[in-house]
Amino acid sequence: MLVALWPARWSRPQRSNATLVAALVLMALVLSLLGRLLSLFPEPIGSNAALFAEGALTTLELTVVAGLAGLVLGTAAALARTSRLAWLRGVASFYIWAIRGTPLLVQILFVYFALPVLVPGLNLPDFAAAAVALGLNVGAYNAEAIRAGLLAVPRGQTEAARALGLPRARVFLDVVFPQAFKIALPPLVSNFVALLKDSSLAYVIGVVELTNVGNRVQSATFQPVATLTTVAITYLILTTLVTQVTHAIEHRFDVEGQVK
Repeated sequence: MLVALWPARWSRPQRSNATLVAALVLMALVLSLLGRLLSLFPEPIGSNAALFAEGALTTLELTVVAGLAGLVLGTAAALARTSRLAWLRGVASFYIWAIRGTPLLVQILFVYFALPVLVPGLNLPDFAAAAVALGLNVGAYNAEAIRAGLLAVPRGQTEAARALGLPRARVFLDVVFPQAFKIALPPLVSNFVALLKDSSLAYVIGVVELTNVGNRVQSATFQPVATLTTVAITYLILTTLVTQVTHAIEHRFDVEGQVK
């Protein structure tokens, strides 16, 4: 991990920030140089290097957009699940039950093909439809992680904060949610990394991401070994870089020092 590269005398925020910056810079360099590096490979990779580079960039963009949407949806659903309002808990429970109980592939196809039928005029482009479906999917899993974090905060801290006269909103924002977010961070990080790999399913509705590029190239050249190996290695590079970014964030909030 990049965190281990920095001097031990640096503080945790300094090492975390340095790791985050280094990982982001490294990711930008890899994405900018990926096409040139792949162009050095033999056929059928070299002549399609630009396509692989564009597909990798689309995969990362789709992951970031869906990941941010999923974080917002997950937070909202977790708050709704812990609400005092029965109808709000019911809506959130139904959302989580429906999403977690159906395949992601079906959800992507539903958003792209069925949603315009249910809502006339709502014809989402392929990228937007994939982002919506992926965001809804990861949001349901994030909701359970955040809800577990909220429930893990000792009730005594909430009661003590209220005894000091803090308003309910301040108690939640200043006392409960920061601790819940820190507890929920490891599964949230895991969900985000898994989302990058799950984004490969967007190829079924025509999103030209990395898997779609690999499928097109191997179909045209009849060389699946070289093509799919390149796709797999590119995914491995992307997941490694994303893991470094998420690990830096997790390391920053792990004040107990449990993350090594």
